[in-house]
Amino acid sequence: MPKNSIKSVGLIVKPNNAAAWKTAGELSEWLRQRKIKVLGNPRDKKIKFDAKRRGISKTEIEIIRKDTDLLVVLGGDGTILSSARIIGDREIPVLGINYGGLGYLTEFRIEEMFDALDEILKGKFEVDRRVMLDVQHRRGGKILNRGRALNDVVINKVVVARIIEIEASLNGLFVNSFRADGLIVSTPTGSTAYNLSAGGPIVYPSMNAVVITPICPFTLTNRPIVVPDHAEIALEIKNKSEGVALTLDGQVAYEMKTNDRVVIKKSKTTFNLVQPPNRNYFDVLRNKLKWGR
Repeated sequence: MPKNSIKSVGLIVKPNNAAAWKTAGELSEWLRQRKIKVLGNPRDKKIKFDAKRRGISKTEIEIIRKDTDLLVVLGGDGTILSSARIIGDREIPVLGINYGGLGYLTEFRIEEMFDALDEILKGKFEVDRRVMLDVQHRRGGKILNRGRALNDVVINKVVVARIIEIEASLNGLFVNSFRADGLIVSTPTGSTAYNLSAGGPIVYPSMNAVVITPICPFTLTNRPIVVPDHAEIALEIKNKSEGVALTLDGQVAYEMKTNDRVVIKKSKTTFNLVQPPNRNYFDVLRNKLKWGR
């Protein structure tokens, strides 16, 4: 990005974190001193933390989608995932500052924030383009819901119930009828999330691949499958099941019924994370997964 091309910065802050909101106020003032327009919910250095705050409003989302040159996220990975929906089809660079737990996606520490922004405003930064998935929830000939996922698309039980039967196909070719507690379709970014907990592999972020992972399969030989990310994946509920949900990134949920279909394709839009210059993906894995400790 050319020097001085960033004229406005959007801020997304974890709603229930007082420390993150304090930093947001300080950051807003820092940006204004450099003649950078601030967009989003924190706009004043005197902003007070409100435990009842629900996050960013629809009006602020529209402003960010239209005018933001850089998005700064103060929170954890969940806040990053929600920001992927907020920016919509725009491929805005996103700087994640870790105020959460593990922080696979919010890779910058708070003490690195201002130095990183200094470099970014000079145009000195690299982005990691992460694959996202476009999702359609269909019933009969109708598309009931559309969405996009950065981490994963999951079909699973939301109540105690019998095993779900999910028929999976790839580019129209029958793959398998999975009998399990559910099924995860994960991007490389999401491979260290629910997919990892369910026994799926860790996939390097730049790989052109998607992982299909059954959750507690009835047949133990049903193992995770790695497929090309350009393939169209279709999933269909086959048995009569109640209390089954389709979830995107664990944050957006839709109720599913028998014979409902989920069609998943690689999105044309990527999620562009600003990368720390002093760390790489394996540094993150060793730190977060505590390898060798």
